[in-house]
Amino acid sequence: MRHIIDFNDMTMDEWNSLYSLCREIMANPMDFRDELRGKTMASLFFEPSTRTNFSFQTAMLKLGGGVFGFSDPQFSSVSKGETIKDTVIMCSSYADVIVMRTPWEGSAKAASLYSQCPVINAGDGGHLHPTQTLADLTTITELRGSASNLNIGLCGDLKNGRTVHSLIKALSRFENVSFFLISPRELAIPSYVRSFMNENGQKYVEVSNLESTMPQLDVLYMTRIQRERFSDPAEYERHRHAYILNAQKMKLARKDMIVMHPLPRVDEISQDVDGDPRAAYFKQAEYGLYIRMALLLSVTRDGKGLPEFVAPEVRPHACHNPRCITATNPYLPIINKQENGTVCCGYCDKEI
Repeated sequence: MRHIIDFNDMTMDEWNSLYSLCREIMANPMDFRDELRGKTMASLFFEPSTRTNFSFQTAMLKLGGGVFGFSDPQFSSVSKGETIKDTVIMCSSYADVIVMRTPWEGSAKAASLYSQCPVINAGDGGHLHPTQTLADLTTITELRGSASNLNIGLCGDLKNGRTVHSLIKALSRFENVSFFLISPRELAIPSYVRSFMNENGQKYVEVSNLESTMPQLDVLYMTRIQRERFSDPAEYERHRHAYILNAQKMKLARKDMIVMHPLPRVDEISQDVDGDPRAAYFKQAEYGLYIRMALLLSVTRDGKGLPEFVAPEVRPHACHNPRCITATNPYLPIINKQENGTVCCGYCDKEI
């Protein structure tokens, strides 16, 4: 039984096989319409989503499978106080795969401890979003031929941007990738991501000016300033218009630069960019459907199985990240891990 919590759970051979399967599906989608007939996906979305939720549901339906679940926790027993653990145990007894999004960092890892079927992380707070990373890598590879030898600019809210954190970790496994991290100082990448880049010898520079950086880029990855991640509305208002890409600024970019965005956008990409042939964000969403079809096929092939029993433990946790799943679910076992000599939380990756 295989869970997908982080892109780095996969080997590069597995990524190449997944991408190859994705290309087969794109070329002949009707050949796969009955591949998952009789299989069921549980779609557990504790946080609003349009693209990811619809993409996974459509992917399962196009493969011949069925879907159940919720897109608002108010319509689930969580609103009555049910734990993630109990929800997952119950749903995994019905489903062949669980796709889960929550605002709590490390929640997908926690779910995997108790699930009888594969768990796919569809976004856990400001932590990770591995299936968006699969869509991103598919887009870059389809449009550029490779994710190696790349200058990529990541622009916007890099502090809370789980898509950015996942993509940085994934691209670190390709050759000759240089990162240009474009953000206000207050929204710079978190320290655990910066430590990861330093420890893995990644080439990166942190800057605040978008225009001066654009001429150097092969890919510009724009992100939304995420209102829902700010506890202080005034801080959100200070930063919400920090970066706006428009047709005038696009004149500074290379003729073959790709503009990407995980969507939804607010005003960080002007409508006048949509007609530019370098705008790839809607194509990126389409590629996301096909790579998720390939992923669902791959993780459901081995069937279901009972997880190892995890004894309940009510005790203080070592992780002090208030957004970590352990902060509100004290029964979870303490899981720590070593990252190049640093002790990190095994759920949210924050340094202990």
